[in-house]
Amino acid sequence: MLEDVSAIKISDHEAITAAGIDRGQVAKRLFNTYLQQIFRDGFFHADPHPGNLFVCPVPTGDIHDPENTGWVLTFIDFGMVGHVPPNIKTGLREMVIGVGTRDAARVVKSYQMLGVLLPHADLEMIEQAEEQIFDRFWGKSMQELQQIDMDEVKEFAGEYRELLYDLPIQIPDDILYLGRCVAILSGMCTSLDPDFNVWKGLAPFAQELIQEESGEIWEQLLEQVTSWGKLLFDLPKRLDSTLTKLESGKIAVRTPELERRLGRLEQSNRKLVGAVIFGALLLGGIQLTLAGESIPGGILLGVAVVTLGWILLSGK
Repeated sequence: MLEDVSAIKISDHEAITAAGIDRGQVAKRLFNTYLQQIFRDGFFHADPHPGNLFVCPVPTGDIHDPENTGWVLTFIDFGMVGHVPPNIKTGLREMVIGVGTRDAARVVKSYQMLGVLLPHADLEMIEQAEEQIFDRFWGKSMQELQQIDMDEVKEFAGEYRELLYDLPIQIPDDILYLGRCVAILSGMCTSLDPDFNVWKGLAPFAQELIQEESGEIWEQLLEQVTSWGKLLFDLPKRLDSTLTKLESGKIAVRTPELERRLGRLEQSNRKLVGAVIFGALLLGGIQLTLAGESIPGGILLGVAVVTLGWILLSGK
């Protein structure tokens, strides 16, 4: 279906300003729209050049303008659309969280998940380089990055000359379109707003992903606890059945040594189950606490301490 789009070309900055539209807000919405497409929808408009994007003034209360800003973004020409496979989405999610929280180790992990590192890559050196990038450049707007002293860039390049010379990366086919799209998008956002700050744009989205991740861990933990609960609920019946068989002579313990070994085995199994429960509770408590869910996180950590005490005392 064809539709006539009468709007302002996104590269016509004077017309956007003349229409009373904040160009900084346009850049922010464009950036957030692509976060939605890539991480939520799993597909994205892969050719976001100025000829395919328009800013459309709309009347107050328009259903396409839930924020009531008086304008909407309009995309045209969907001849080039990129799809984000689940494995790539997971790796990109890890990268956004790593960048948004300045976690260099998590960023390197995301590179591995995305398959962009060659087998011989020096992971320790790459992580060190990422930490240096965060320390030197994190939080700077695109305009500030363009004004960085070249001596500082040369110093960084000299420090990691071996890594830059080796360049142990590869670009999988699945993310070629995505890489091109991000490069064009970065230029458009900076053109609209020279003070556009990708770091600040990523930080709140990274926090959303962390909260979602914590929720998923909580669900998995509840599922595991439910499974353990069923096992514990069935345990008395199974013990009763075993004792009945022992009393009827269907099971015979023939030597004291065997009995002692069975006792030690049972004790070891109890400790193993306790250790698994302790680990799950501890991990869940830490994740929830880091995500800001201090009450449920504190409850899990408290139960983890009790479980650890039971493990230690049961061996005496």
